Amino acid sequence: MTESQERAGADARRADGDATTGTGAGAVAGAGADARAVPAPVPHPPAFAPDSLVLNRKLPLWYQVSQSLRASVLGRPQDASARLPTEEQLAAHYGVSVLTMRQALKELETEGLISRHRRRGTFIEPRARRVSPVRLLGSVDAIVAQQSGEATTVLGHGPTAVPGDLAEFFPDCAEVTCYRRLRRDEESDEPTNWAENAVRPDIAARIDVADLERWPMTKVLRDVVGVRISRITDTVEARLADPVTAELLQVPLLSPILHYTGVTYDAEGRVVDVARIRYRGDRFSFSVTVEAH
Repeated sequence: MTESQERAGADARRADGDATTGTGAGAVAGAGADARAVPAPVPHPPAFAPDSLVLNRKLPLWYQVSQSLRASVLGRPQDASARLPTEEQLAAHYGVSVLTMRQALKELETEGLISRHRRRGTFIEPRARRVSPVRLLGSVDAIVAQQSGEATTVLGHGPTAVPGDLAEFFPDCAEVTCYRRLRRDEESDEPTNWAENAVRPDIAARIDVADLERWPMTKVLRDVVGVRISRITDTVEARLADPVTAELLQVPLLSPILHYTGVTYDAEGRVVDVARIRYRGDRFSFSVTVEAH
């Protein structure tokens, strides 16, 4: 056998070994191509996390839980999971019985915010209506719930002299911080209401304006700033749209609107916030439930 023939045989044996063991250059290139073809793992959406709730034993537990859960559903991050925890997990979170939790979930199901499927679980409806009648039953969470789930734009904020019609609420303040916000339906982008909040300066100094584009003022005061809210008094009346309201809400001048005034008191009895909200009359109704017990 000639030298050239021996070299050819050795090359052939090396090629056979590479093909068998997968150690040749071709095998390495193929492995690299396969690795590149593997798709990156898809991140899971963050789990749905309901807000905390301090229960008021003077009010129906199912109602308080339903309003708190409603606020959590409507105010959830856009990338949050649409699947709710189990009845047992939610009941443990709120500190209520499973029976009470079922009654609260039934309320949200009736409203069309969630759907429940046997053996699959409970899910947030993707096209759930985010604007519904305002129910006032004495719960702070009811106020938070009815203001949640809308796109909010802060139109402006800053210190101003206490308005004459609010002087009785801020007798020890020379000025208040005023916040003006416009809310829109997230699906139709239609303006639904605009709000003015007059807040005590010492409280306003602790408010991050960015939070007001995510959450209602009541939630920011209670859950972010840490104000211990003792009560909120509400007044609702029919009025006619003034020029500013007509422009912001895109309604005819002097058309009917619902004018809401909410006065928020802290645990020391001080007024910390006076909210004046103008609602489009064709989008909202108010109902009040009076419990006998």
